[in-house]
Amino acid sequence: MTTQHQKDYSSIEEEDDKEGATTNILESKPLEENNAVSARPHIPSVSASAVLGESASMPEDTPVCRGVDFSATGMETSTEQGDILSQIMQSLRYTGFQATNLGLAVEQIQQMRTWRLSQEPWQEGDDTELRPLEIRERLRARIFLSYTSNQISSGQREVLRFLVQNKMVDCIVTTAGGIEEDLIKCFQPTYMGDFKLNGRELRKKGINRIGNLLVPNKNYCEFEDWVNPLIETMHQEQDQKWAEWAAELIKNKSNNDDDTTPEKFVWTPSKFIQRLGLEINNEESVLYWAAKNDVPVFCPALTDGSVGDMLYFHSYKRPGFILDIAEDIRRINDLAVRSHATGMIVLGGGLVKHHTCNANLMRNGANFSVFINTGQEFDGSDSGASPDEAISWGKIRITAKPVKVCCDATI
Repeated sequence: MTTQHQKDYSSIEEEDDKEGATTNILESKPLEENNAVSARPHIPSVSASAVLGESASMPEDTPVCRGVDFSATGMETSTEQGDILSQIMQSLRYTGFQATNLGLAVEQIQQMRTWRLSQEPWQEGDDTELRPLEIRERLRARIFLSYTSNQISSGQREVLRFLVQNKMVDCIVTTAGGIEEDLIKCFQPTYMGDFKLNGRELRKKGINRIGNLLVPNKNYCEFEDWVNPLIETMHQEQDQKWAEWAAELIKNKSNNDDDTTPEKFVWTPSKFIQRLGLEINNEESVLYWAAKNDVPVFCPALTDGSVGDMLYFHSYKRPGFILDIAEDIRRINDLAVRSHATGMIVLGGGLVKHHTCNANLMRNGANFSVFINTGQEFDGSDSGASPDEAISWGKIRITAKPVKVCCDATI
């Protein structure tokens, strides 16, 4: 049984046979000799138009794809590594693919670092104290740096430490691992391994694997031996300050001063982390430099790791130690709201990405943003969400030109 389509097609073939036609019905006539498509008129016109169709002219200012030329004059004999690196970085913008996105990310970070309030005109209704040009030239964007714990586990720790040590960022958001791995490395190193090492065999030997990195159990033991007495000390300080607060409150009540309520001290994750940074007193530590340079470090999931284990164990020995996350959310949100401009550099995804973006939502979005991660948005995860999705939420300003680089941030 044949379909109507098959019958129609057969009838066409029969008509061609009757007429003695030799041209395939799926081809058109050959091109005219004076055509503008090809100098080869024997090509069927349908193929020529599909393959050799005329293209529009590119605008004169369209960038040309071109990488760094190592054979250029002076490059092959140059001993200045900085000059070579500079040329490589400049060439990324026009290399294509993720190299281009990395080049755009470099430009975006340069813009957030060089931004000054003087670039924005003073308008009626603005704070009059901010009108003098010399003041506006001193006010810069507040830069939020966010990273997942694997950045600290890897050799990226030294890069991040350099940024904090030299006050190149103003606020940090990280995970529990980003806190403890930094401190653990002050006691014992992390070792190189392999992605394919057998997990069962490593477990028997008491060695933990992070990708192709190895961390012996004893590293965590030394960290825990160090942090446990600190938690006890901070708990003691908390109780002492609460007793002082209660005494002052009773004093005010006895003096009929009901309108004056003394501020009650409470530990927060950021205060707790700052104390750890001061106590470690090690210049190789990111947290040390953050504490020394007064760069707040926020970790809303501080209990999700070794620190959480220690807090859990401590609660059985002595209940009552409090870490107030509510005070920290106000602190980070206020940092965003009270900024004249903000920039976000987010390495990785998950909690650190959203926490930073959500703080900037409080000010109707960040002015500058760079995301570096391997997440994809097909599953609807925030980790893989594009900067454009963040714009829809108000986490990045609609006038911004954010950049996402799809790669492993250690690269």
